[in-house]
Amino acid sequence: MQLVGFPASPFVRRLRLFLNKREYEFINIDIFSLEGRKILTNNNPAQKVPALIDDGVTLYDSRVIYRYLAEKFSSTELTWAQENLLTLIDAANDSFVTLLLLKRSGIDSSVDKLFFNLQHERITTLLNTLNEEVKNNAFQSWDYPSICLYCLIDWVIFRELADLQAYPYLGSFLAECENQDSVKATDPRF
Repeated sequence: MQLVGFPASPFVRRLRLFLNKREYEFINIDIFSLEGRKILTNNNPAQKVPALIDDGVTLYDSRVIYRYLAEKFSSTELTWAQENLLTLIDAANDSFVTLLLLKRSGIDSSVDKLFFNLQHERITTLLNTLNEEVKNNAFQSWDYPSICLYCLIDWVIFRELADLQAYPYLGSFLAECENQDSVKATDPRF
């Protein structure tokens, strides 16, 4: 089994954390280099990371990959409430990735434009909602939704995309998760 990805991607890191202590090969690519883009395109025509290759099957999206792996490893099926939490986390990730790409492209997303305003509004709403979900104990165990939330929060801090001081429960959650061995082993800062 091979996981193709970029270590700094929160979508890749969540799968690496889920696969902790399981046997797989991580194919680390630079998604911005010519060679990395070629490997990425060959393994995922959507040109996004991650991609999973296993027993002749290639899968393209972290949610799809998780479902495949959960079935393969007989993991507990996610509840509808957990699926909804993942939708919120993924939506926040998507907006933050958009803002990061704009920033790296030299585009100021703080300008009063509809697209930028919608991304910022969406992020604020999602972070408020996720902060409340943590407060209401929706992320009590180290399961896939918690892994995904951790990856989102840590990545936002790593990329300096938002000040999370207004979300104290997210900060507490992050601190609680940082002691996991697998978290340290997948930290994109190293």
